[in-house]
Amino acid sequence: MPEKLSEVLDFMQSRRSRPAKILTGPVPEHSEIEQLLQMAARSPDHKKLEPWRFIVLEKPAMPRLAELAVQTATKLGKPPEKIEKFRQQFANAELVIAVVVTPIDHPDVPEVEQVLSAGAVCLALLNAALASGWGANWLTGPMAFDAGFLQSGLGVKPPEFVAGFIHIGTAKSIPPDRPRPDMVVKTTWVNG
Repeated sequence: MPEKLSEVLDFMQSRRSRPAKILTGPVPEHSEIEQLLQMAARSPDHKKLEPWRFIVLEKPAMPRLAELAVQTATKLGKPPEKIEKFRQQFANAELVIAVVVTPIDHPDVPEVEQVLSAGAVCLALLNAALASGWGANWLTGPMAFDAGFLQSGLGVKPPEFVAGFIHIGTAKSIPPDRPRPDMVVKTTWVNG
């Protein structure tokens, strides 16, 4: 029988994100952020292409990004309540790490595998932050894909885009767990 890592299994059985809107300071120090990034970078990566990178967005950057989110959402014709939601995604944030997909032309690794690797990095970063005792949430939305927002706000140019904005901070509260998938419905067993 394989040796079980009980603490890790307990964490995986109960892990849950903390909504970004309930996160506040304090946030991890630079050295702890670097450790979280190193843990996230241990994600599956076919051919070791590293088709992703990180942009650490600190509190002083948030007002500029919030205003740019308003401009972008307005340009996209979003309703006022959505515009406010996108503004708050940055205006209320203390620390956000953007995981940027950096596709690489490779004959053996299609772009979809590279995007999946970036998604694995997002989840690993989220779980590393949660396991370290921080509150964390993975968000996307139109700002993750809008070329104007990405270039003006983050210096990200096509074909790059953001796989996830990982919000990290101190959770003001712990919300109740949400309903989980019915594994009988979600699972197909094939044995022949």
